[in-house]
This record gives sequence, C-alpha cells and structure tokens, in this order.
Amino acid sequence: MLKEHTSVIEVSGPLMVVEDVTGVAYAELVQVTTPAGEKRLGQVLEIRDDRAVIQLFEGTSGIDTKNTKVRFIGETMKISVSDEMMGRVFNGVGKPIDGLPEVIPEVRLDVNGKAINPFKRTYPAEFIQTGMSTIDINNTLIRGQKLPIFSGAGLPHNKLAAQIARQAVVRGKEEKFAVVFAAMGITNEEALFFRNEFERTGSLGNVVMFLNLANDPAIERIITPRIALTTAEYLAFEKDMQVLVILTDMTNYCEALREISAARSEVPGRRGYPGYMYTDLASLYERAGRIMGRKGSLTQMPILTMPDDDITHPIADLTGYITEGQFVLSRDMHRKGIYPPVDVLPSLSRLMKNGIGAGKTREDHANVSDQLYAAYANGRELRDLVAVIGKESLSELDRKYLDFADKFEAIFVKQSDGDNRSIEESLLIAWQLLSDIDASELKRIKKEFIEKYYKK
Repeated sequence: MLKEHTSVIEVSGPLMVVEDVTGVAYAELVQVTTPAGEKRLGQVLEIRDDRAVIQLFEGTSGIDTKNTKVRFIGETMKISVSDEMMGRVFNGVGKPIDGLPEVIPEVRLDVNGKAINPFKRTYPAEFIQTGMSTIDINNTLIRGQKLPIFSGAGLPHNKLAAQIARQAVVRGKEEKFAVVFAAMGITNEEALFFRNEFERTGSLGNVVMFLNLANDPAIERIITPRIALTTAEYLAFEKDMQVLVILTDMTNYCEALREISAARSEVPGRRGYPGYMYTDLASLYERAGRIMGRKGSLTQMPILTMPDDDITHPIADLTGYITEGQFVLSRDMHRKGIYPPVDVLPSLSRLMKNGIGAGKTREDHANVSDQLYAAYANGRELRDLVAVIGKESLSELDRKYLDFADKFEAIFVKQSDGDNRSIEESLLIAWQLLSDIDASELKRIKKEFIEKYYKK
C-alpha cells in the first residue's frame, strides 16, 4: 500500500512542495488528489532533505496546503506503446483525443529513454527524400540526422512541417516509414490544420500525433517531446521502421523550461533561460540516430521560431551547437510570395556529403549543390551592388548571375504545397538554371558532368 501524504507546505505556479517524505527518487511519478477529489499526475523535480518539489502536468488550480493528498507511485513516467498507435492522435501526455479507445500496450516504456551507446551508433549515411528541392539538393536530410528548421513568427513553418511529414520517403528498397509528429503550445486552429491536412491527404495512417495546445498547462510541454521520442524509438528500434520525428515548436518548450525555472527561483542564465537548457535540449536531440544491428532509424526535424528573427537567440544558438545543421526560413523571401521561404545561404546540412552521390542520389549531386550555392551567393552580392551603381553598370556575365538569383528563387526554391519533386526532378531544374550560365563558369562541377547534363 502506497503511503499517502497530506503534508503539502507550498504551492507556487506549476510546483508544489511536500515535506516529511522518505525513499523518494528524482523523476518519480506522483498522484495528487485535490480537495474536490480530482486526481492529477505530477513528477518529482527535486529532493532536498525530507522535502520533495513536484511539478504537476495538469496545473495546481484548486490545490491547497490542507486538504490535498499526495501519493508517490514508485516509478518514473511511462507510456504504453504499440504499433497500433499509427494513425492515432493523442494529447500532450499520451491520452487519445481522436475518439478511439486507449492503446492496448505491447510494452510500457520510460519516457526519459535510454542514451544510445556511442560505440553502437552507426554513422548516418542514407538519403531521405522530402520532395522539397532546397532540402533534397542543398541541405539533404540523412537517416538518423537531426536537422532543425529555424523559422520566425508568422512564417509558414507549420505548412512546411505538414508537407514534409506527408511527403518524406525512404528511396530504394521497400521499407516501413513512419512520422511521429509532436506539437507543443499550438493553438486549436493550428491543431485542426494538422489533423485536417493529414486526413485530407490520406497520410494520417503513417503518422502518430501528439498535440499539446496553448491552453494546456505549460508544464505538459516538458513531457510531450519525451513521449513522442519514446514512441519513435519503439517504432524505429523494435519495429524496424524508418521514423521521422517533427517537433514544433521548440521555442514553446523552452519557454516552459524558463517558467519552471522561475517558479523554482533558480539563478537565470542568458535572457532568463535556465543554465541547464543546453543539457536539456541535448537530452532530446541526441535521441536521434541509428544503432548497429538494427534496421530502423530515428531522424529528427525540430522546428523553432526565433524571437525577433534573431538567429543568435539562446534557443537557436544552442540548437545549432547540438544538431547537424539548420534549415533557415527567410522573412524577405516570404514577403516576395515564395514558398517555402528558404534562405539557402545560411542553411546547412553537415551530414549531406555522406548520404548523396552515385547509388544514393546521383553522381553529380554534390557538384550541382556547390555550384548552385556559389552562383546564388554571387547573384545576391550583385543585388546589393545594383542598389548602389545601377544594373546598367554591370557586365554581361554579372547580369547573368543577377538573373540566375531571381530564377533560382522563382523556379528552384518556390514550390506549391502539393509539389512533391523527386531528386531527379530537382536536379533537372538545377541543370536548366545552370545552363543559362556559360559552361566555363561552372568551376565547381566536374567536366564529365557538364558534358553529360549541361544544355546549351
């Protein structure tokens, strides 16, 4: 029989403090019964002498220090997982919200997961096709990689996330592919958009959705990505699936971290965020990867909205340190009516070299990507020069580069939300654009590729 405590001495924000406790462990689950008889779940956040600090996933409203009962369950938070979760929609703590019954579990897993043994990790080196030219050609997504999307308020990152989720495929041999989609702090309108989008396109059957809404307790946002990643690990490493995890919006997650830190009266770090935010984010991002001897893989695409479009903001800054690149959305491109509004120049995929080339994408892929980047960067520089000296002062070659930058954005970057391009289609468009430049200028492409693909 579990001991029941009535020794709540303090309630502050999402936290409560219980005294006279013994034998309690960090991250242990807690069942709290309010004076009205409502049962809520919490988790031990800190233990100090005979006191335990508890964070409640469903808020502390209605809780007092006299009539609230607390029971320490003796285990960490776990989630029931099964491959029957495919096509289902859950709330931020893993309860069904799609009108269907609870999942019959094959196993219950700790949501904190287990660190992948570095010795057992396999280096990511296999291509995932998203159907988006700017990702597939310039910032290639590789199985087991973590490649975040850096966005801003009002930019169409939700639309892009839904498109990637329904279009992403593993090329080549037939393999089971799944998407685990976790949204944190989104509005009801956004949640309805995601559900309708997946149902409309018939892709919901390959998706597991976890939705934490803006009016849900902020503390719930801390647990949502952990539940999603635990589900993804089960599908990847127990069911041999190729799993893509999309986490949006990591900024809301970090705001919840800051709220809890403030409630605990911790000394703040940069811009008020806790000093351990780097470690906390790493505990999520580092759950991506591949394991020797396992067929499945876990790939992550976290999405974060940069406050004030500031890429040096702590959330974006720390995410960039931990992950293997970034995919940056541009407000200037968005104003031009370009979707997806990707700024190719600051975007980067550090692992793409290992997942492209002959037998994976195509032998000319790396050269084409480098040449597109160089030509576009040249055209962007010339735009700034034209603003000063005028287009008439440019040489004929400079004008070609200037035109290339415009066409690159209008033809290569710009896609409709239903445009699912194969890697071959994206490379074809790239060569059509590069063929407007003299072959002698294509110094980043091997001669044999120019002879084979260049169209005069």
